Amino acid sequence: MTQYLIFFNQQWVGDHPAEWFAERGPLARAAVEEMREAGVLVFAGGLEEDPAEGFSADATSGELTFSTGPYRQTPEFVGGMTIVDVPGEDEARYWGGRVAEACGWPQEVRPFKG
Repeated sequence: MTQYLIFFNQQWVGDHPAEWFAERGPLARAAVEEMREAGVLVFAGGLEEDPAEGFSADATSGELTFSTGPYRQTPEFVGGMTIVDVPGEDEARYWGGRVAEACGWPQEVRPFKG
């Protein structure tokens, strides 16, 4: 089995009315439940939309430091992720597509190094 990360950048979501997002929630929860029932779900969750809600840890100077907000200000940041443990790429494609359809925005799917 191989674990795959299915994720999206918050900027890929696009601008939609609140009603549109309300309709997507049940679809996304159903996709996650389908993964759970299939026994492939490792983790699924969205992140706080404001990167300043997080913090960064940096040891590149030889001393560990923590700072508020993202490590680097970038135009894109991860909005949510799902990890599945599946036999191969075909199954990863299925679940990545399932999440993309349920959420209504693109997903990137990448295997973890073995």
